[in-house]
Amino acid sequence: MEQHPLEDIATAPAEHLGALSWVGMEGIALPLQIAGQPITGRASAGVSLDEPTARGIHMSRLYLALADLAHQELTLPQIAAVLDTFLASHDGLSEAAFLDLEGEALLRRPALLSPLSGWKTYPFTLRCRRDSSGLHVILDLSVGYSSTCPCSAALARQLVQQAFDKNFSEAPITHEMVREWLGSDQGILATPHSQRSQAHLSVRVAPNQESLPLLALVDRVEQALGTALQTAVKRIDEQAFALANGQNLMFCEDAARRLHATLSEQPNISGFSLRVVHAESLHAHDAVARSEWNWQD
Repeated sequence: MEQHPLEDIATAPAEHLGALSWVGMEGIALPLQIAGQPITGRASAGVSLDEPTARGIHMSRLYLALADLAHQELTLPQIAAVLDTFLASHDGLSEAAFLDLEGEALLRRPALLSPLSGWKTYPFTLRCRRDSSGLHVILDLSVGYSSTCPCSAALARQLVQQAFDKNFSEAPITHEMVREWLGSDQGILATPHSQRSQAHLSVRVAPNQESLPLLALVDRVEQALGTALQTAVKRIDEQAFALANGQNLMFCEDAARRLHATLSEQPNISGFSLRVVHAESLHAHDAVARSEWNWQD
């Protein structure tokens, strides 16, 4: 029997003429590798449809091009090459290509003092665009940390002072008496409140660098805040974490300013937007602060 070519109705002219800013696919499963660890990623891939008479694009060409990113360390040159393939496969149809990659980077993080370590996830989205002006890359990243309220710390210290005055109103007072009292329930009758907090960052990445700056960004953010969330710990780590919180009392405004300062010094970043969220343990609402530098998303 004679084999007839399969009909491709996508090549027919569009019923209603007009260019489209974006056509593609979202939610594509894609195995990625970040900082040496495999993760389950998701991709959104597309191109502009600038030819007004064309009915559609070749979505299968976008899908197949994504295979070049699978099962290997994600780098900016690889992403740029895939975007170039998107455009080459739609020559005459498209002038811009888009690729969003998202997932949870899986990083091994050490305990504060003990030799223990454990895994933490860092949600991220990499938003990439290639057009006539070049390659544009924005990295969205979320980093968790602990924040202790400076106001509640001051109020707790005041209560401790009042209890001290009440318990040691009569002389003589010895060093041993005070030390024993400080180690009792009376000595810590009030404690400041802390909460698990989140820093949500969007940074414009210089397109000429080789590696994705995700790990370096996580390290700088956690170092600037000083109270990174922990994984496996021993008691010495828990004590060190309590000390870190006591030495890094932060309103959301304080955390935002710390991050603004450290991101401003981060190499290969040309702009950023940040948002910190302190999930209040005192209130039923969140405390939020935002900051931007050279930013227009």
